[in-house]
Amino acid sequence: MKDKLNIALIIGSTRQARLAPKVAQWLHGVASQRPDMNVELVDLKEFDLPLFDEKASNLWMPSEDARASAWQDKIGEFDGYLVTVGEYNHSMTGALKNAFDQAYVEWGRKPIGFAGYGGVGGARAVEHARNVAVELQMVPVRTAVHIAGGDFYALYQGAKTLPEIEANLLPAAGAMLDELAWWGQATRAARRRDADQAIAAAAAAA
Repeated sequence: MKDKLNIALIIGSTRQARLAPKVAQWLHGVASQRPDMNVELVDLKEFDLPLFDEKASNLWMPSEDARASAWQDKIGEFDGYLVTVGEYNHSMTGALKNAFDQAYVEWGRKPIGFAGYGGVGGARAVEHARNVAVELQMVPVRTAVHIAGGDFYALYQGAKTLPEIEANLLPAAGAMLDELAWWGQATRAARRRDADQAIAAAAAAA
């Protein structure tokens, strides 16, 4: 398929004992089978982001820290996002919240889907992440992957692997990716239209 969507699959945890890379690798394998998107793993651990300490969001002024600018440049490459969301004390990881806060312009008007994990499938953390995404002018898709209950504990304790439990996850993963692709195509077309209109307006005013 021509003009595939470029999707970032963000590994949303940075601690040493994290489960996130296993979840991300599995979801990457599923998403990479689709003909309508290219999916790239983006690991927060590789970006060494400081805690947000800018004078303002980059909606209002450029960031001063080069690490924040590098993060913005990276996420700005993509048409949409998938994010692994571990539930820590009923919310997302601090590293993921900080990564959201370190940009604004680059997130806007793009879809985002979540793969949550925890005792209740990361549901509370995913809901918090969706609220943040809305404030960043993103489009959170309805369906998420939730690795919950016995599946989560078997995976966390090493008793099972993701391929062994994926039958429980694939229906949600497929629906989430379908929604991400639909919104990805729609929002990209709208962003391109807006950019063309801005260029035309600037040319007319010159």
